[in-house]
Amino acid sequence: MADTKKIAILPGDGIGPEVIAEAVKVLKKTEELFGYKFETESNLFGGIAIDEKGTPLPQETLEMCKRADAVLLGAVGGPKWDNNPKELRPETGLLGIRKALGLFSNIRPAVIFDCLKEASTLKPEVLEGTDLIVVRELTGGIYFGEKFRRDTDNGQEAVDTCVYNVKEVERIVHQAFQIARTRRKKLCSVDKANVLETSRLWRETVNRIAPEYPDVELEHVLVDNCAMQLLRRPSSFDVIVTENMFGDILSDEAAMLTGSIGMLSSASLGEGSFGLYEPVHGSAPDIAGQGIANPIATILSVALMFKLSFNYQEAGDVIENAVKNVLDAGHRTGDIAVDKSKAIGTTAMGDLIVAAMKR
Repeated sequence: MADTKKIAILPGDGIGPEVIAEAVKVLKKTEELFGYKFETESNLFGGIAIDEKGTPLPQETLEMCKRADAVLLGAVGGPKWDNNPKELRPETGLLGIRKALGLFSNIRPAVIFDCLKEASTLKPEVLEGTDLIVVRELTGGIYFGEKFRRDTDNGQEAVDTCVYNVKEVERIVHQAFQIARTRRKKLCSVDKANVLETSRLWRETVNRIAPEYPDVELEHVLVDNCAMQLLRRPSSFDVIVTENMFGDILSDEAAMLTGSIGMLSSASLGEGSFGLYEPVHGSAPDIAGQGIANPIATILSVALMFKLSFNYQEAGDVIENAVKNVLDAGHRTGDIAVDKSKAIGTTAMGDLIVAAMKR
């Protein structure tokens, strides 16, 4: 009998509840196919939590997440809350939950579905075989360093400090090596070691850790070259690990290889197996409630959860194959449809993917 996995559900705002509903169908189907047991519990988070509880991250929501084995998030935000003070913005809840749960890495896969190659701005032959993951350090670097302004003889001067310590580098690099072991066993570490002292510390730490993973091939690439190679030879990358700002930029670049943000899953991970999983897309308030949102990114986030948090590799593969088969059969939501008149809705897409799930 499989252990019961506790999953905290945060539907959030906009299309979040709609896409989460389809992901929950996938969870139930997985229970049927594999005999797994999932215990789900939902709570308020983001803008809706501000409206009902006066804070984007209520204490009861945080406590629910801490009791869980993983968190599944829909989306947060919207123009309704854009003019709120900082502490009453949905995005503040995201930063708060990452810090409170110790989530220090952001995982973003970029997978090319053959039938969607035309949606990308790159030539199909360049995209052939692209299947990569960017592992971004999430809580250090220039985004979290000291920031200030000062007056000088040349006018006001702004300073942003980039700081990394060995422990911060070690934990993200170990995680990246471990992910690479579950894939094609290739790790690309991206830095700017020819210029930055933080990058030199980064590279030294990676090289010290690498002998612990003799089965993984390691490559060092400077960030500017990596940005170029992602467009020139994306299929040559397997797992990319890098610091916060570089990862922010490169993961967005890698995401656009796929052609549609509605297809992109992500994970935020801490120590051990715990993680928060969410689609890369936002809450899309302009289409909320219309039943036309693409649920695939959220469904693929469930597959990512199975692989990274639960070690349910086969179940993750079943979900990914079901998505592929549905797309290969020509089914499209509006964001990825060439002929919009033939687009299907959120529920229909979820139902088709569940029906295609087979061991």
